[in-house]
Amino acid sequence: MNDHTSGTNAGSGMTRRKVLGLGLAAFGALTIGQTLPAFLSTAEAQASSGAAQKIADHFSSIRTMSGDFIQFGPRGEQTGGKFFIARPGKIRFNYEAPSAYRVISDGESVVIDNRKLNTMDLYPLSKTPLKLLLDERIDLSGSRVKSVKEEADLITIQLADKSVFGNSRITMMFDTKSYELRQWTITDAQGKDTTVLIDNVKQGVQLDASLFKIDYKRNFEVNQKNNKNR
Repeated sequence: MNDHTSGTNAGSGMTRRKVLGLGLAAFGALTIGQTLPAFLSTAEAQASSGAAQKIADHFSSIRTMSGDFIQFGPRGEQTGGKFFIARPGKIRFNYEAPSAYRVISDGESVVIDNRKLNTMDLYPLSKTPLKLLLDERIDLSGSRVKSVKEEADLITIQLADKSVFGNSRITMMFDTKSYELRQWTITDAQGKDTTVLIDNVKQGVQLDASLFKIDYKRNFEVNQKNNKNR
């Protein structure tokens, strides 16, 4: 997929996250050689969110990103591939063989496309915690901030909106010096996490718009056929 991007290396990062927190179940929980630090209470989190907002604003200012990822599922299963982000709202994960998955958000919907099984599951982006990561600006004001943990080298921010996402939540970890995203975790309503590590990250890359195009016609045809076969 290198022909889709051009840009400057922004250093390696790590991300923890869950394929969408809807039970898209492509990303699951794992402790990657470390455990998440204890979180502050919501009140303490809001009081501490000044520094966190600066970091979130820096991340929000990065309009495009690409790189490699390794994903760990809830049972420890591991897959990898390439990822692409275009703010606001767009993301794509191309899974390497033997996985046949493509996960794409076009800013409105998110599709999990399994070419091997010929299934396409479609979800509104606005109903997934992934939207918080891909927003035009990551707003840490109000009750969405559930916890903030500041350490010497990392700041961990946990966001949720029960009225929109139910019990799902997203946790993001940033480098306190470079302000770079290190990892994100999406936790689903059952409390299962998905972890993704990213590496070889490039920022400010030029991305082909076709990367984020969802084939709605194929989605309709695939689901119509699958429904008839049930």
